[in-house]
Amino acid sequence: MSTPRPPALGADGVSDDERRRALRRMRLLATGLLVLAAVVYALTTGRAGGWGFVNAAAEAAMVGAVADWFAVTAIFRHPLRLPIPHTALIPRRKEALGQSLEQFVAENFLAEDVVRDKVVRAGIPRRVGTWLVERGGSERVVEEASTILTGALGILRDEEVTTVIDQVLVRRLGAQPWSPTLGRLLGEVVNEGTHHPVVDLTLVEVQTWLRANEDRVRRMVTDRAPLWAPDWLNDRLGKRVYTEARTWVDDVVADPGHAGRKAIDDLLARYADALQNDPETRAKADEFQQRLLSSPGLADTVAGLWSTVRGLLREALDDPGSSLRVRSTEALVDVGHRLVQDEAFALRVQGHLTDAAGHVVRRFAPELATVISDTVARWDGDDAARRIELHVGRDLQFIRINGTVVGGLVGLAIHAVTVLVS
Repeated sequence: MSTPRPPALGADGVSDDERRRALRRMRLLATGLLVLAAVVYALTTGRAGGWGFVNAAAEAAMVGAVADWFAVTAIFRHPLRLPIPHTALIPRRKEALGQSLEQFVAENFLAEDVVRDKVVRAGIPRRVGTWLVERGGSERVVEEASTILTGALGILRDEEVTTVIDQVLVRRLGAQPWSPTLGRLLGEVVNEGTHHPVVDLTLVEVQTWLRANEDRVRRMVTDRAPLWAPDWLNDRLGKRVYTEARTWVDDVVADPGHAGRKAIDDLLARYADALQNDPETRAKADEFQQRLLSSPGLADTVAGLWSTVRGLLREALDDPGSSLRVRSTEALVDVGHRLVQDEAFALRVQGHLTDAAGHVVRRFAPELATVISDTVARWDGDDAARRIELHVGRDLQFIRINGTVVGGLVGLAIHAVTVLVS
C-alpha cells in the first residue's frame, strides 16, 4: 500500500488545500452577511418607527453586497455564467495581464538602480564571510564541490577525454606554427626578467650537484684524457677543471650582475628574436613541433597522464582528511575572515557584485521579464483564473464584506438625512 504524498507547499508554507478551505470560509461569511441583510430587510419592510432605519440599512447593505460580489466575481468568471460584457477578465485578458505585469516588473523591480541598491543593502560579502567562518560554510562548500567533481570524474571515460584532447587540442595546436608565439613570449619574459628565478634555481641545483660529485667530475675528465698522458697529469687536470667549474658557478650564484648571467640573458634574447625572424631557426622549431605532435606515443602519454591525474583527484576528493580538501577549507575560511575583517577587501568584492548585478539587469532585464508573460500565455484561461483566485480570492472576499457593512452604514445615513429634511 503506497503512502499518500504530503500536499505541496507554496513559498509561504501554505498548501493549496489550506488556501481552498480559507477561501471557502470567507465566501460563506460574505454570503452569510448578504443573506442576513436580506432577512432583516424582509422582516422590517413596512414597519414604522425606528425599524425604518434598520430597513434602509439592510436594503443598502444588500445593494453593496451584490455589487461587490459582482465586481469580485467578474474578475475571475462570468457572474451566474452569463456572458456579460467586461466580465471574466482574467480568462479573457490573461495575455494582456501578463504583458502588463512583465512591464511593471521590468520597470520597477528589474531597474538597474533598484537592483544595485538592493545588492548593496543586502551586505552579501559580510554575510558570506560570516557563513564561511562561523556556520561551517567552508566545509559544506568543499563537501558539495567534492561530490560534484567526483561525479564528473566518474562520468568521463579515458577514451573520450583522449579523443577530445587529440581532436580539439593537439590538432589545433598543430595547425599553426608555434615559433612566432614562443619567440614573442620568450622575448617578453627576458625583457621583464621573469626568468631570473628559474635561472637562480638552476644555478643553485648545479652548485649543489658539483659539491656532492667532485669525484664524478674528475673521473669524467680523466676518462677522456689521451692514453699517453701520465696519471698524475690527468689527476691534476681533473682537479683543476672541477675547481674552476665550482668557482665559476659559486661566483655566478653570489653575484646578480655576473657576466655569466648577462650571457644567459643575451642567449635567450637572441633565440627569441631568431624564433620570430630567422627562417632557419623557425623551420627547425616547426619541424620539432610536428615531430612532437605526430609522435605515436603522445596519445598514450596524454591518456596515462589523464588517468593518473584523475585517480589522484578522486582519492583526494573522497578523503575528507586529504591535503586538497583541508587546504581548500582553510583557504575558504581565510577568505571568510577577510570578508568580515578587511573592510577594503569587502568593499572591493561588494563593488564587483554590484557591477555584475547591474550589468546583468542592464543587458538581460527584458529577457528576464518575458518569463512572466510567456508563463502566463501558456496558462489555460480558466486555470489561470483558478490559480490566481486561490492565492488572492480570500482577501478579495473582504471587499464583499466591507461593501455590505459600508453599504448598510451609507443607507442608514441617507435614510437619517431624508427623515431630518422631510
